[in-house]
Amino acid sequence: MIVAPATASTIGKMANGIADNMLLTTYLSMKAPVYVAPAMDLDMWGHPATQQNLSTLRQHGVRVIEPTAGELASHLVGKGRMEEPETIADIVCREIETQATTLKGKTILITAGPTYERIDPVRFIGNYSSGKMGIALAEECVRRGAKVKLILGPVGREVNMPGIDVCHVESAHQMYEATTTRFPETDAAILCAAVADFSPVNVADQKLKREGDGLTLQLRATEDIARSLGQMKRTDQRLVGFALETTDEVPHALAKMQKKNLDFIVLNSLQDPGAGFQTDTNKVTILTAEGQQIPYPVKLKTEVACDIINHLTQIL
Repeated sequence: MIVAPATASTIGKMANGIADNMLLTTYLSMKAPVYVAPAMDLDMWGHPATQQNLSTLRQHGVRVIEPTAGELASHLVGKGRMEEPETIADIVCREIETQATTLKGKTILITAGPTYERIDPVRFIGNYSSGKMGIALAEECVRRGAKVKLILGPVGREVNMPGIDVCHVESAHQMYEATTTRFPETDAAILCAAVADFSPVNVADQKLKREGDGLTLQLRATEDIARSLGQMKRTDQRLVGFALETTDEVPHALAKMQKKNLDFIVLNSLQDPGAGFQTDTNKVTILTAEGQQIPYPVKLKTEVACDIINHLTQIL
């Protein structure tokens, strides 16, 4: 679906889910890739509301075709001017043709979200992972022609994109079983989930009552999913890991990659603004088994997913 010209009003409505005409109701029902070619004057283009709406559309996976070619694009007078129709058609055709075939015939396993380790029927040990990064990776793989097996922790949202087979899990053990069972049928796995390292030894049948001044929990280590898949990995399979570090980020990530037999690892740090849990953006560095370090600036997670899958396609 291509919206050209896309006015500031239409872009604002698309970004905020307003469906008051046939164009907008079609957009909200669209499962195919969506492109918009903005057309407006300089002041409207530069207004913070317009830029925020465009950012929201990008988060939703909409491709914004900006006027980057031609003489006008280098002058303020060109900002906001719709790109030439021939250029729009060329961009869309090239992107769709490339993306739809890059991973055609491949099956990718992806883990996403947190795990919850129960203490009693109402309490658990968990983390702040939203699953946004893993879901963005799954959607990007499908856009490139792959079939995706998504092992999704409790994130409180549904994933309904055709081509993504979702398996919902709660605990680290459930994620381990689902992942190790499905991995042999896949060409690659991307381990993006924030899996708990420890789980309570005993889970109470009833809600624990406050008694005394404290509570002692005995914990045991959970199964190491990455290491298990690294041991199972065939020569024709690829394995990608994530490392969220707070200190000595690169040495720790490199050690994890080697220890768990990963083909490359995606490092992000809680030290970086715009990275980490519950955000729409991320800042990553890809570390390869060959010793490369490829840093990227802060980007939307949908764009980070693109960078990661670009690298994966080079080694598949």
